[in-house]
Amino acid sequence: MRARTRTGLGALAAGVVSVLLAGTASAAPAPGAPGAGDPYYPNAGNGGTDVLHYDIRLTYQPATDVLAGTTTLLLTATQDLSRFDLDFALKASSVRVNNRPAQFTNQTGNGELVITPAQPLLKGQTATVVVAYSDTPSTETVDGLNAWKKGAFGALGIDEPQSSAWWFPANDHPTDKATYDVSIEAPDDNAAISNGTLVRKTKSRAGWTRWQWRSTHPQATYLTSFIVGKYEVVESTTPDGKPFITAYGADLGDSLYAAKASVERTPEIDEFLATQFGPYPFEAEGGVVTSGIGFSLENQTRPTYGVRNFRAGSNTTLIAHENAHQWFGDNVSLGRWSDIWLNEGFASYAEWLWSEHEGEGTVAELAQYTYDSNPADGDLWKLVPADPGADNQFDNAVYDRGALTLQALRTAVGDQAFFAILKTWQAQRAGSNGRILDFIALAEKISGKPLHDLFQTWLYTAGKPAVGPNGAAAAVSRVAAPAVAKPRSFDQIQANHRFLAAGHAG
Repeated sequence: MRARTRTGLGALAAGVVSVLLAGTASAAPAPGAPGAGDPYYPNAGNGGTDVLHYDIRLTYQPATDVLAGTTTLLLTATQDLSRFDLDFALKASSVRVNNRPAQFTNQTGNGELVITPAQPLLKGQTATVVVAYSDTPSTETVDGLNAWKKGAFGALGIDEPQSSAWWFPANDHPTDKATYDVSIEAPDDNAAISNGTLVRKTKSRAGWTRWQWRSTHPQATYLTSFIVGKYEVVESTTPDGKPFITAYGADLGDSLYAAKASVERTPEIDEFLATQFGPYPFEAEGGVVTSGIGFSLENQTRPTYGVRNFRAGSNTTLIAHENAHQWFGDNVSLGRWSDIWLNEGFASYAEWLWSEHEGEGTVAELAQYTYDSNPADGDLWKLVPADPGADNQFDNAVYDRGALTLQALRTAVGDQAFFAILKTWQAQRAGSNGRILDFIALAEKISGKPLHDLFQTWLYTAGKPAVGPNGAAAAVSRVAAPAVAKPRSFDQIQANHRFLAAGHAG
């Protein structure tokens, strides 16, 4: 931030000089902050830069786990910068800023690549930053954590809240979204999968194929995927003409057909979700099923699913959950990681909506059964979803109590206002982010009702609310006594949430 000098009132000559300088002088360029200011992850993201685009061009050797290539970032300085950080766990071999060699320090232990350009960057200036590297992701840790997955399935740069640091340097926070070109060269018998549209596959040398992917809508770093391994890749189009690309690991065994029976219905499910949330926000659809993770993640345009989610058969409620994130989490991202309810509560509510659509239990039945079957002293009511803490971001309370909050809101404002709130949230904040208080303000504006007490009770206060999500008063007993029969989809949805909570690096 520029700071104007203050004129003196002493000698006349000195005063004239001070006045002349006051209009042009500014403080010397300063280092950008090593983090974006998120209390949950102080080193996540960076201060002083806004990334516009990533061009990632890599070669990956599964046999040795060596990842090599360059990432080019187009970024704008948001202050006068003497130096700036990128989040990166691997070792850079060279860095150029605006075509000039830059000094850099690999602080791999805490995930920071510190760059000092040959010339300071001025506020508002757009710079081209090229980082070259060759490293083994599975050997690098950040604060003792390694989010890279390597095994017989190949390699995965997939996790939440952090995964990008193990394959490309970035401003790794959801508030700095960018567009992407991702080009990955891999051996011919491997697929190399990322987000968006598959632009082309090319061969420039024997035994290797390069896969070029393009994401044209703003995308958060943790939603950007690296998947290399032996996969069956299926290319088709949705009924409305978007590319629809799915991929299935060669080792899925008896779960393969159940996975296909679920993931291949993605366009149908997205078509339904669009009636609830507004138009599907991106240029492509798809999904990847892998044995390399147990959880699932809403990677933009192409969620990644752990195969164990299909070992009991098809699981379209999970497809609804991860694709609801294309709206809530991907199109509109959280402003701070403490706002995780804006992602998981809404995606969990989408499972209920889909269940009702499929005749497997209505939203009201699922909400009531969830409320009734958790006694007042149960774990569901001990955590505050509005600020669960970094260690509990994926606690079941964020999912189930988060969804209950939305049903309580719907009960309070009525269907017309409720769905108008969801669609307006998407329309107003598309490609950007939001905070919980922003959502509450929008809900009050559209409904015309004061909602402070409702959100205070369901999101911000520990303990079981005395009134259920459908509005009926209920005794807060210490023994679970469901008033409705268990909906047929309930157990599957609960299994989804257990798997989702169990596997994240965070």
